[in-house]
Amino acid sequence: MPASVIAQVPQAVASHPAQHRALAAGYKALTVCSALKTAEAAGSQRTLESIERNELVGIYPELQPIIAHLTAQVSDQQVSVVWDDAAPPRVATYREGQGCVIQPMGYVSGPALPAVARRAHAPDMPVAAVAGDEAKLKSVIHSALNQGYGAGTNTTGVVVLQNGKRIAEDYADGFGPNTPQRTWSVAKSIAGTLIGAAVQRGEINVSDPAPIANWQVPGDPRAAITLESLMRMSSGLTSDTAGNRTDALYFGGTAVDEQVPYWPLLHPVGSTYRYANNDTLLAVMAIEDGFAANPPAALFDRLGMTRTYAETDWRGHYVLSSQVWTTARDLSRLGQLYLNDGVWEGERVLPQGWGRFVSTPSGPQPPTGNFGYGATFWVFNQSEGVPSDTYAANGNRGQYVVIVPSRGVVIVRRGEDPAGKGFDIAGFTRDVLATLD
Repeated sequence: MPASVIAQVPQAVASHPAQHRALAAGYKALTVCSALKTAEAAGSQRTLESIERNELVGIYPELQPIIAHLTAQVSDQQVSVVWDDAAPPRVATYREGQGCVIQPMGYVSGPALPAVARRAHAPDMPVAAVAGDEAKLKSVIHSALNQGYGAGTNTTGVVVLQNGKRIAEDYADGFGPNTPQRTWSVAKSIAGTLIGAAVQRGEINVSDPAPIANWQVPGDPRAAITLESLMRMSSGLTSDTAGNRTDALYFGGTAVDEQVPYWPLLHPVGSTYRYANNDTLLAVMAIEDGFAANPPAALFDRLGMTRTYAETDWRGHYVLSSQVWTTARDLSRLGQLYLNDGVWEGERVLPQGWGRFVSTPSGPQPPTGNFGYGATFWVFNQSEGVPSDTYAANGNRGQYVVIVPSRGVVIVRRGEDPAGKGFDIAGFTRDVLATLD
């Protein structure tokens, strides 16, 4: 073993189970790498202290006690974290144009992946005066930045568009217009957008069975799972834990094609709603052959989302259920694409009516909560004071892109909310809209 990987692990770390230590080290290596490197690529700057104070606080309870005692070693192209005296460190490697990759446990460096060429940063969205009460709108946003919509929450940025123009924007200390943050499950709605673009190009039909190679054995019932059922979280497949934890993939270094296609069918296709990272990852696998000619970065650049970075696993498969890093301004462009019915700068990117498709509940729905589920987007169908056509991309730690077609409004809220500290996005949306004409 190289001398560089031998280090004395603090007792506060060594006392925890090896699996938790390894995952915590992977979590820290990837988070630090992605936050630092995407900020540099976006023309911004983050510090380790800021990342420790924001992204690395309030995480999963079994990992939180370990994270603070782990040290991230940063170099030009990678971040490494020692977690065991007798094992190699966990390593995340930077990939130009695309963020970072967490290497499998035991790897100090994995196979090299090519850099992704990106266009120059796009001009900002046009700015306009508020059509409404600007003072009240600023007060609502100020409240959001000061825990006004949830005690203990941590709002890091807000952008509001009205009729295609930016009318309000504010950030917490250490964040700004060019600061990418992890989208968490907002990436699922980005995946839904990439699927829409593939449909528009004629590459796939959402009503057809998803072309997952592992399921093409005669008699395999999973061959009947459609792309639409994956988008609607109704595949019927068994999932990891409660549908929304994929730690081995996100932080452990397992590749998408090593883990995701192998879960057995538990319910008839389309009969049961179960929120599952795997369903989105499978939906992305169904279109990934088209990424050779039309990678995610190509769509981002077309929309001017030039500070958006879709990360992959170590084998090059996109982890589009969670691991995208982007800015609030870039997410506002995503919302505006849907307000434009899938047209951007005069060119159709998404099929006509795609916004209605992704925002229309169909089939089984979440058993609890005030939001319905469409096809990779959430639906605000039970929120007082919010128009019934409102839908949103929602993500862990308080990531939201709220789209209100009847008002011509997009509201982006970025956050680093600790576990258990929920931001009242319906209330915030209601109050923002109340200030606008």
